Order: sequence, then C-alpha cells, then structure tokens
Amino acid sequence: PIRFHFSRPWPMGAAAPGRALTRIAYLHGFASGPTSAKGTLLASALAEPGVSVHIPDLNTPSFRKLTFSRALSGMDALAAQHKGEKWNLIGSSMGGWLAARWAELHPSAVNRMVLLCPAFDLLAHLPRALGRPGLLTDWERAGSLQLGYGPEGASTVIDWSFALDACDHPRSPTLGLHPTLLLHGVHDDVIPIESSRAAVAAASARHLEQVVLEELDDDHALLSTSSHIAERCREWLSHGQNAVPP
Repeated sequence: PIRFHFSRPWPMGAAAPGRALTRIAYLHGFASGPTSAKGTLLASALAEPGVSVHIPDLNTPSFRKLTFSRALSGMDALAAQHKGEKWNLIGSSMGGWLAARWAELHPSAVNRMVLLCPAFDLLAHLPRALGRPGLLTDWERAGSLQLGYGPEGASTVIDWSFALDACDHPRSPTLGLHPTLLLHGVHDDVIPIESSRAAVAAASARHLEQVVLEELDDDHALLSTSSHIAERCREWLSHGQNAVPP
C-alpha cells in the first residue's frame, strides 16, 4: 500500500540539473484527510522528476475543531516551509473552496489551480447533502454535530465553531486571479454543479485570468472519471509553470 506523511512531499526524486522544481498542493475535502483515495491517486499520477506533491492534513488541531481559518493556516504553514515559491493547487470539494480562498488571499504565491467539485457555499448545501433539513438549527443548539462518517468513523464530530467561522469568509471566493480549471460532475448531489457554473460566469464577467469549467458525467466523488481527471490535472498544471529552482 502507498503511505505518506501529511505536509511532506510525495517522493518524486529531485529535479533534473537546471530544471525548476514544481510544487503542487492537494487540499482534501470535508470529513476527509491526507490519506484520501483521490489525493493518493493524483499524487501517484503526477509523480515525475522535478514535481513535488504535498498533501497537508487540514484537520488541525483535529477534525472536531476544524474551521476554514484553521485549514487555511495549514496551507500557510506548508507555504512557509518553502518561502518564495509558487504553488499549483488542486482542491477537492471543501478543499476546492480552500484552494480558491488561499489563492485569493495570497495571489502572488499561486500559479495555477484545479478545483474538483469545489464546495462553494458549503453550509448552504450541507443540510440537503446529509439529508437533515434542520441540521444547522440542531447543530447550533447542541454545539456540535455528529456526522456518522469521517476521520473517526461513526463517532466523528465537528463543533459549531466551523459554521461560525465560515460566516467570516466569502461563500464563493473570487476566481479569475489565476488560470483555473474546474472539473464538476453533472450528477453531483452534494454540491450542485450550478455553483461552479455561477462562479465561472462571475469570473468571465470580470475578464481576468482564464477560468474553465468542464462538466463531467459523474457525481461528487468523481470516481468514474478519475483517470480523465488525473490526465487533465497533469495537462493543466504543466502549462505556464512559474516555479523556482529547488
């Protein structure tokens, strides 16, 4: 089995002499982690000399205490280990929102992005996605939410502070500051594809950097199109590289 440590580069081998080292960060989704199947698959698919893929654990200090702000700080910490370097970001679901938000906050530190079914306006979609219409009310009243799945299995819990912190951030970060590819399944019943369509339309209206949406015959997990996604990530991130020597 493939094993790796969070916030450590996927073992790729050094860049060839005279060639820049490309850094890629994969940001995992809600109730996921650095050992997710999708992150593992993409890290393996992108493995080649001169490419270093990092998969930080964004559930810091724990999933229960997770907030957007703390997850963004996790990416801050990773970037601080490689000062002055530009990042290519891949974000899945909530990680897609985090990638877009981090790029918005640190535009000079990002080169290109790929967002996989990005969870824009996550709080608005959670009640329907979990089949619990009164979820936000119950969550606030109890002070915590038991998900029944996630990093700790059936006992996985997340505090109400996640929802409070989310209110301090935009529901949909600004796209168009960097070339961005969105890959979204048309059968996604967790984060409807309409959210990505709206984000791309808003970016197009600003006439900034290239923002492209590819609509896939798949759902939120993107399992049926995983090979295609890996190839598109490789193609998109290989263009216009602006890396620095290792």
